[in-house]
Amino acid sequence: MSRRRGPWLAGLLLTLLIAGFVSYHASSAPDGLEWAAGETGFADTARDSATADSPLADYAVSGVDDGRLSGGLAGVAGVAVTLVLAGGLTLVLRRRTGRPAADAAAAGPARD
Repeated sequence: MSRRRGPWLAGLLLTLLIAGFVSYHASSAPDGLEWAAGETGFADTARDSATADSPLADYAVSGVDDGRLSGGLAGVAGVAVTLVLAGGLTLVLRRRTGRPAADAAAAGPARD
């Protein structure tokens, strides 16, 4: 493992642990907006969104009965999706610079 990969892999592991296990201790109390809607009496007028039946709706994985496990899996899935999207965007933007990544690494830092 190179010196550059170590911190990235440690950060990834830490992120996945936080997403998976910290969500285990997340509060089941409503957030500020839900609380205010309940206090002012318009909470009953809310309608489900178009994505209410999606696999990760309400910060949970559909089909998993244990609420805490479901929330942890949803957190890990969210981290994975975010990393895939960010990584893909990074690759696309890196290619648009016109300088291949291998050439850029061999040449050292870019100079203005």
